[in-house]
Amino acid sequence: MIVWITFLTAVLIFLALDLGVFNKTPHIISSKEAGKWTGIWVALSFMFSGVIYWLYSTNYIANPDNLKPTTAAIKFITGYLIELSLSIDNIFVIAIIFAAFKIPQKYQHRVLFWGILGAIIFRGLMIFFGVMLINKFYWMTYIFGAFLIYTAMKMLFSGKDEQFQPKKSFVYKSLKKIMPISNHIDEEHFFVRRRHITAATPLFVALVVIEVMDVVFAIDSVPAILAITNDPFLVFSSNIFAILGLRSMYFFLANMLAKFSYLEYSLIAILSFVGLKMLLHEYIKLPEWVSLAFIALSLIIGIVISLRKSSKEFV
Repeated sequence: MIVWITFLTAVLIFLALDLGVFNKTPHIISSKEAGKWTGIWVALSFMFSGVIYWLYSTNYIANPDNLKPTTAAIKFITGYLIELSLSIDNIFVIAIIFAAFKIPQKYQHRVLFWGILGAIIFRGLMIFFGVMLINKFYWMTYIFGAFLIYTAMKMLFSGKDEQFQPKKSFVYKSLKKIMPISNHIDEEHFFVRRRHITAATPLFVALVVIEVMDVVFAIDSVPAILAITNDPFLVFSSNIFAILGLRSMYFFLANMLAKFSYLEYSLIAILSFVGLKMLLHEYIKLPEWVSLAFIALSLIIGIVISLRKSSKEFV
């Protein structure tokens, strides 16, 4: 428990510094600033694999699957890359939500900060129940695997026309029935008082919609990482690093989302791969480096093809 408490404390300290020091004053985050923080988070994530190696070699953390230190480190990196790649879909949806509710750029970081804090809690709960189900009912592995294959096929065959419309969503309509909603933004405030009525501002509405959408995306991402490992600490820590880096990645990619249109096929390939791995786990045993190599290669190919196609369009 000492390792878990230390890890969670470190995450909370950083979040406090993030809102209270680094981003105390609302401001527009430039692509340069976001790129710097994206690089920092990716570097920290890969460096943490060294911490994983140390923890599993010294037995400071519970090791229910008796993983070797090298295997644990590879599983962490593989899980992190899966979560990071699936976060790209979140970025597209977040951009649509901010545009729909006309959230100014300088207040977007505040919404994402609280959204990520909530995401950590919900992901933790989903991981806990996901691991518990797989450990208690072995056949859940096949259900998760089939669900991932279904998700991949749905992404492949669904048309581009099916774009998420936040103001027509069930979440937004339900929220309007529960509380008054103001159409006006009052700086960085989530609530505003007007004529003795406290109303939610567009910032709060966007936060709730983002939170619910993250839970929806977690339904894909949690089973995907459970295809790599059932170890609770590896699943949780890789998820957290991907979530913490999501904000900076959003601001880094927000203005160039169209350039990465072919990354969706990388996500389809990754979901199909991990789904098949879960379905065939009793018949085919792949070395850990194979999963890592496939996922990394899928992302690299998707990025390269996207950039080449987009550069040709501007020639």
